[in-house]
Amino acid sequence: MTQVKKFWPLLTGTYAYEKTISTRHRGHGEIIEAPILAYLIETANGRILYDVGCDYRKIDDPLQREKFYGGFAFGAPEMREEDRLPSRLAALGLSVKDVDLVFLGHLHFDHAGGLHDFCHAELHVHERELQAAREPADQVYFAEDLAPAKHWRCACGDYDLLAGVRAIETPGHTAGHMSMLIELPKGKPILLCGDAADLQENLDEEIAPGLCYKDDEAGALASIRHLKSLAAETGAEPWPNHDLAFFRSRDDFPRWRE
Repeated sequence: MTQVKKFWPLLTGTYAYEKTISTRHRGHGEIIEAPILAYLIETANGRILYDVGCDYRKIDDPLQREKFYGGFAFGAPEMREEDRLPSRLAALGLSVKDVDLVFLGHLHFDHAGGLHDFCHAELHVHERELQAAREPADQVYFAEDLAPAKHWRCACGDYDLLAGVRAIETPGHTAGHMSMLIELPKGKPILLCGDAADLQENLDEEIAPGLCYKDDEAGALASIRHLKSLAAETGAEPWPNHDLAFFRSRDDFPRWRE
């Protein structure tokens, strides 16, 4: 029986970029607006946060913004005051200290940047993902984002965090990317794809994300197919991670799903 009680998708910002970043070899010259999301899961045994968005300090401060985003073709994401995770949690009557476990699908800046607010929590990441971030394997890992975190719980493969919350290994976009299967007390389970599938198009047409670890497009496609197979087996609804239309159709904040 699931220990999940409530579930919220949380908008933490938006990013406008060329679609090729989300769909490999497709979308040249087309600019899309993508949500940057985190997901809060309230359980009978504490609160879990999947991803933590960007570091708002790097975006707000002009010098930091230039240092970290000045070399990016599409600049920095947009992040309003209300998009900061402390603000989102406050709107629910919570503080960052009310989060017990942070699960990071991967460690790119738009997923791990907010770690500085949550280093009190139990931090989960794939072992190979942490290694790749420390190399770093690509330019969208920021070493400064990871510096505040001193203790990690590293794992490989699929595993249960607790009844109703299962980590799913989906490498390809990054070395140790992880998705998450969440069994709600009512309704269909939710399968958080993370950046294994940015858009519904990635799932429907089996298109790899634009950035693949060591150009392993085949591995990324295998993960997409694995997610689709798992969804069919469990009756779960796959949630792409950077699809604005999909997110808007399911955004009821501050209401929750159960």
